[in-house]
Amino acid sequence: MLGNEISRYFCYTKVNYQGNLHARQTKFIMYLVFKIMYLVYDTRYIISNLIRKWVISMSKIKIVADSSAGLTDEEIKKYDITIVPLSVMIDGTVYVERETITNDQFPMMMKNAKSLPKTSQPPIGKFVDAFDQAGADGSEVLCVTMMASISGTVHAAEQAANLTKTKVTVYDCQSTDRGMAFQIIEAAKVIADGGTVDDAIAKMKDVLQKSKLYLAIDNLDNLVAGGRISKFAGALSRFMNIKVMLQVYDGEIHVASKGRGMKAIHKEWDKILDEMANGPKVLGVGISHVEGMSEVERLKERVQAICPELPIVVRETVPIIATHTGLGACCLLYYTE
Repeated sequence: MLGNEISRYFCYTKVNYQGNLHARQTKFIMYLVFKIMYLVYDTRYIISNLIRKWVISMSKIKIVADSSAGLTDEEIKKYDITIVPLSVMIDGTVYVERETITNDQFPMMMKNAKSLPKTSQPPIGKFVDAFDQAGADGSEVLCVTMMASISGTVHAAEQAANLTKTKVTVYDCQSTDRGMAFQIIEAAKVIADGGTVDDAIAKMKDVLQKSKLYLAIDNLDNLVAGGRISKFAGALSRFMNIKVMLQVYDGEIHVASKGRGMKAIHKEWDKILDEMANGPKVLGVGISHVEGMSEVERLKERVQAICPELPIVVRETVPIIATHTGLGACCLLYYTE
């Protein structure tokens, strides 16, 4: 490119030999100086950008999450997320989530079980293996777990972090299911843009503050069987056809409302959807359930009218949540700007 400029100059001076040759030479030399300075600056920019990309690639951050995260298979693949599975015991047989049992299979197996299934957090060794594999290429790991109030998974991950050579940061997302997925996806985007683990966690905290999770319980049988409420309260609730709406915030499950029959639940959903419609713009939404498709269809139709441009991820929830909520449970999860 510089050679072309010089050739043009000599052609120009040869044809246009009249006039002030010295002035033309001076202008051309100044032009070449500025051209060279520009090329040097441009080259420095290109080199610095290449170095930046190389540094980012050499200090890659990978995400590990437990299987309660409501991520789709496509999202797991897209963001290169490692899933560490929880397990559930049904009538003495242990099943591993995403390996020997699916979310869709579990409700029927729970229904036919002789006793309430027992869920278990991943063994520490599972986390250690996941951390070792993720960090084999020198990567750092951000491990995201479900809220500690319903599982000891975060503590298993913390113990495993002390047993691996990989640099691991364990983060309790104070949510679960699709609410957990919202945080992980946004964290993965931050990391893909060159952000640090601290940047990713800051983003997850921001998403959590703008998230809502509501859960309608159709019957309290599993809560009674699991010892979370007394048999007397369960019998009374069954007799009076009591339905409960729960809400998750601050990493804990709270009773938002309770009333007799589905009419009370529908009234509460109306209030929740009105808040959703008149609040900040919704960025993501999901509906999880435990064989609750009749309620899911009703809820999905209403939500789609509020957010016509957004895809709604509808899924059977994971065994650990289904075991607590029982059949017929329906959950709405969303986050906003």
